[in-house]
Amino acid sequence: MAKTHHYEVEVTWTGNTGTGTSGYRDYKRDHDVSAPGKDVIAGSSDPAFRGDPARWNPEELQVAAVSQCHMLWFLHLCSAEGIVVTGYTDRPHGTMVESPDGGGRFEEVVLRPEATLADPTTAARALELHERAHQLCFIANSVNFKISHAPVFPA
Repeated sequence: MAKTHHYEVEVTWTGNTGTGTSGYRDYKRDHDVSAPGKDVIAGSSDPAFRGDPARWNPEELQVAAVSQCHMLWFLHLCSAEGIVVTGYTDRPHGTMVESPDGGGRFEEVVLRPEATLADPTTAARALELHERAHQLCFIANSVNFKISHAPVFPA
């Protein structure tokens, strides 16, 4: 029997400057993302859409979620196979394209993880585990855009 997991957060708009949404330029896109017992994430829209560049936007969080899920699976798989990872950094890149009607969609996210291995001779197997992590990632399995990865293992 499959397990079902539920996730709840609260998103609260904080951008009312006094007149609500009386005009397109009359309100901020600022909002807070929260959940009990967790730090608040200060969100906004992308600066291209009148957002605050100092706050996280949904598009950045989407790219981060893909990267986080992949990393967590990769680390789990390495641990299960006795491959010791001593460092991990990813600098993922997402591409979103706007449509003529004002909407848009992600076309691709490219993960660029750098994993430091305690034993460099395990790099070939670790590379295979990146592919397995991609297959198992809950987020990657839930989106309709291409996700690729270009892992490296610095010496």
